[in-house]
Amino acid sequence: MNKYKLETLKEKVEELNLLVPIDVLVVGATGVGKSSTINSLFGQDITKVGIGVDPETKIISSHKMHNYLRFHDSAGLGDGKEADLVHSKNITSKLLEYVSIKEQKFGFIDLVLVILDGGSRDFGTTFKLLENVILKSIEPERVMVVINQADMAMKGNHWDFKKNKPTKQLFDYLDEKVVSVQARIKEATGLTISKPIYFSAYHKYNINAVMDYIIEHLPKQRRDINWGKINGLLFK
Repeated sequence: MNKYKLETLKEKVEELNLLVPIDVLVVGATGVGKSSTINSLFGQDITKVGIGVDPETKIISSHKMHNYLRFHDSAGLGDGKEADLVHSKNITSKLLEYVSIKEQKFGFIDLVLVILDGGSRDFGTTFKLLENVILKSIEPERVMVVINQADMAMKGNHWDFKKNKPTKQLFDYLDEKVVSVQARIKEATGLTISKPIYFSAYHKYNINAVMDYIIEHLPKQRRDINWGKINGLLFK
């Protein structure tokens, strides 16, 4: 990862007096490329990538990129009701973890990075995860949505392999998809998200933009824990 971007991250975290490292929970359906996205951000293979839709991540695993940034890779959803229930509970538990500082309790997870599959039109599993799990445990402004596999958005067509980027036709299609995703998330969850970005972890395309997106969404303050909400979720 670009050292300049990490330095920018450090400066902003210190300016906002946030807890370090910034902890980012990565979620999404099986096969969207959560692990490969983390590997691309690190610039090396630090987490094992599943083949096809066979997931490698069974539990939440942590990977520290920098003293100021750490990612938590979660298991993918969409592998059946029983498995999804277990994974959802694990995600909820992670979002409800806290750290104690001078008798004050702050949320352990600072941000959630939701990854969508650019080659799919079916986001139902992810939208349910947002509505029923994530948004019940963390504030909407701490949720980021990105679209991976931009190269597969039109079934693998219109990708310029020489320039390693979309052609104009694919660019236009992806821009339309971004608007559609915003509208569909608003309709399904009530959440108004900032404009998603698209990238390809496989081709290492627009990866720096993902890091910029995270830096732009750094919270303005430490995450307070709502104990009434926590107790309601834990004993539901």
